[in-house]
Amino acid sequence: MSDKVKGTTIATGDAPATAREPSRKERAWEENTLRPTLEKSPERQTEFTTISGYPIRRLYTPADLPGWDPHRDLGFPGEPPYTRGIHSTMHRGRLWTMRQFAGFGTAEDTNERFRYLLAQGQTGLSTAFDLPTLMGYDSDHPLSEGEVGKCGVAISSLADMEVLFDKIPLASVTTSMTINSPAAVIWAMYLAVAEKQGADWRKLSGTLQNDILKEYIAQKEYIYPPEPSMRLVIDTFEFAARNTPKFNPISISGYHIREAGSTAIQELAFTLRDGMEYVEYGIRRGLDVDQFVPQLSFFFNAHNDFFEEIAKYRAARRIWQKAMVERYRAKNPRTWALRFHTQTAGCSLTAQQPYNNVVRTAIQALAAVLGGTQSLHTNSLDEAWALPTEFAATIALRTQQIIAHETGVTNTVDPLGGSYFVEALTNEVERGAQDYIEKIDAMGGMVAAIERSYPQREIAEASYKYQVAVDKKEKIIVGVNDYVAREKPLDILQIDETVAHRQAERLAKLRADRSKAEVDRRLKALRKAAQGQDNLMPYLFDAVKAYATVGEVCDALREVFGTYEEVAIT
Repeated sequence: MSDKVKGTTIATGDAPATAREPSRKERAWEENTLRPTLEKSPERQTEFTTISGYPIRRLYTPADLPGWDPHRDLGFPGEPPYTRGIHSTMHRGRLWTMRQFAGFGTAEDTNERFRYLLAQGQTGLSTAFDLPTLMGYDSDHPLSEGEVGKCGVAISSLADMEVLFDKIPLASVTTSMTINSPAAVIWAMYLAVAEKQGADWRKLSGTLQNDILKEYIAQKEYIYPPEPSMRLVIDTFEFAARNTPKFNPISISGYHIREAGSTAIQELAFTLRDGMEYVEYGIRRGLDVDQFVPQLSFFFNAHNDFFEEIAKYRAARRIWQKAMVERYRAKNPRTWALRFHTQTAGCSLTAQQPYNNVVRTAIQALAAVLGGTQSLHTNSLDEAWALPTEFAATIALRTQQIIAHETGVTNTVDPLGGSYFVEALTNEVERGAQDYIEKIDAMGGMVAAIERSYPQREIAEASYKYQVAVDKKEKIIVGVNDYVAREKPLDILQIDETVAHRQAERLAKLRADRSKAEVDRRLKALRKAAQGQDNLMPYLFDAVKAYATVGEVCDALREVFGTYEEVAIT
């Protein structure tokens, strides 16, 4: 769209959904100040957009907030609609939990990295598992060949989990575990380790990712069909509400949706609609919305477009609060308040000029902090090449610490609140997300939408459009499609095949030492329970305590549930 001032077309990049009536003073500025400037020196391009392609105006004024009520739409921190944050003092009272995603090689290797990061000032653990573990296979399975310990730590049994958390007191450290299809199995192992340490389950704090819907949408690390997979997720909700009130049994994840190529609005919409789907399945189970929903957490991406990301987080809180009150009639303010972890955007990191990634990560992390995150992981500079070295992981952690202690951005709550631009962008992101949510509702919910490949198709189209913009240099990636320079080689972390050999030896010894009859008995009980309606967590706990392996447990469930094959996008 454009405005015309005395014959000069002044492009504004108006967003189509926005009704806008500029003031007399703004029109005078356009005629007296802006037009002569444009005649002498045109702008760098005809249209400016967010990284997601959303048009951005040259100037934002009160005209961009028609009908906006600061008390209704902005409010105060710690109060609905939570635009300004879910806590009244936010980071003045308590800094976000600083987590560095860690996991590689064997349990011993990762345990050493965990203890190093805690010694450097990290305030929570975040565990990455290797691909065989994520897919429910043991390290010595033929399909695991070449992948053991490569993209995370290899965990095949409770014995591995005991080593992973050796000398780490689970009663006093919050632990995040990034695993989905076998999440209930891994969580059972974690609870068994806590029990062996003498920790009170009711005091355990942490988060299980456990978000199977985003696997079908984006990451594709699923095992079972949607319905039995959702059953396992709701089993963890029910078990957590009764036994681990401080532990989050799910982290509903937009991160991987964004990494797959979605826009910020798609990330927000699909993530929140996933969350609503989990709430609806929990209600169908008979769970009290005000009892189990406060234990649900979210996980968002922090991409390069600074203000779009901040607007996304603010809109997320507003949409969730409204949904909890209007859709589900929740009465508990803790149910209304959306809590989230953030990770800086892995897909934005480049193999070219990798030290540029330190700058990207710092800007992304700052957006997450200004957006009100409760927890943060900062990616390392070498992650486009390999898992982080100790050196790179330390710089990533120091980035968070510098933001926290040197920038001053934590000194006031929501310092961007009231910005014409930020508030208008928050409104537009919210509108765009609500449009998607309504479309998914009309399809019958997120499971139905996934079965129709709707979110998958939307993400594929957005990813294609962005790549076209990069190829045409409409979007510049420094060091990739412009400002290219000769580079020095980077020292990276190498994971060799000795990890697989060590794991195979450990598994052989485990199977020789344990009671096979007891393992068989408990796996038989698990299969029988899976055929019925019982909550499976107690059966999983019994099986892993007998040292049944991840692969054996997942295979028992495969026999009952079957496996899932994705419908091709047409």
